[in-house]
Amino acid sequence: MNSVVTQRFINCHNKLKKDQRIRSSRQFALSLEYLPQSLSEILKNRRDVTIELLRKAIDFYKINPVYLFTGDGPMFMKEEGHKNFRVLTIVTDPQNDERIVHVPVPAQAGYASELGDPVFVQNLPSFSLPDYKYKVGTHRSFDVAGDSMEPTLYEGDKVICSFLEPALWPSSVKKNYVYVVVTQSDVLVKRIHNKIKEDKLVTLVSDNNYYEPFDLKMSEIKEIWYVRAKISPFLPSPQNVKSLLREEISDLKDSMLHQSNIIENLYKTIDGIAKFKGK
Repeated sequence: MNSVVTQRFINCHNKLKKDQRIRSSRQFALSLEYLPQSLSEILKNRRDVTIELLRKAIDFYKINPVYLFTGDGPMFMKEEGHKNFRVLTIVTDPQNDERIVHVPVPAQAGYASELGDPVFVQNLPSFSLPDYKYKVGTHRSFDVAGDSMEPTLYEGDKVICSFLEPALWPSSVKKNYVYVVVTQSDVLVKRIHNKIKEDKLVTLVSDNNYYEPFDLKMSEIKEIWYVRAKISPFLPSPQNVKSLLREEISDLKDSMLHQSNIIENLYKTIDGIAKFKGK
């Protein structure tokens, strides 16, 4: 943890005492289910504040996380802004570089319901990629489940995504781009029609026409991740592609021949009717 974050945390603690929102440091510690002795060590700059303690303080006292991590903005959030905020758990390697956390299908229901539990996220598999674009910002990868996004994505594919800040959703969610949407109970891979500003909802659209589009209220959405790439276990050979094209061309020829026969029979029928009337 960067010591400057610890100092800002101490500033918030001192402000709470000054405004008499807490009576003592001991009360502050106990309200966050934290040992008073350990908090005393933090307040004396002998240890750094933990992510878990920050999460609890943000949730309980509405401390502004933007202030904690960047120094910008007020120390404390208004109620409305606090409702839309959640601490995003990350995983780093020994060099303190952020890793890409992978959420497999069996863990997706748990991921949606346990977003507030950093231990759950930290226990998920993680990896890194050499491309520089995956070194900037926070990334997740998710397994694709089902056939709703075929032929773009198939079950078994993995999508690599970048985190989209909730404050940017109204302006940055682009129509027909593919996103991972995490709700209160599910993880969905869909294209999005952005209706946030006018209706406070988004329409989720599948590439497979069998599935109907549906609306999702913003109050039901916990996270949105922009899909930047996919990893697929399916690698069709050129020969398979040629065979597929030949089959499609053959089907098209059969369809055209069938339609030609229908038209020819129709002409014969019309000609027969005309001759019958002419007698």
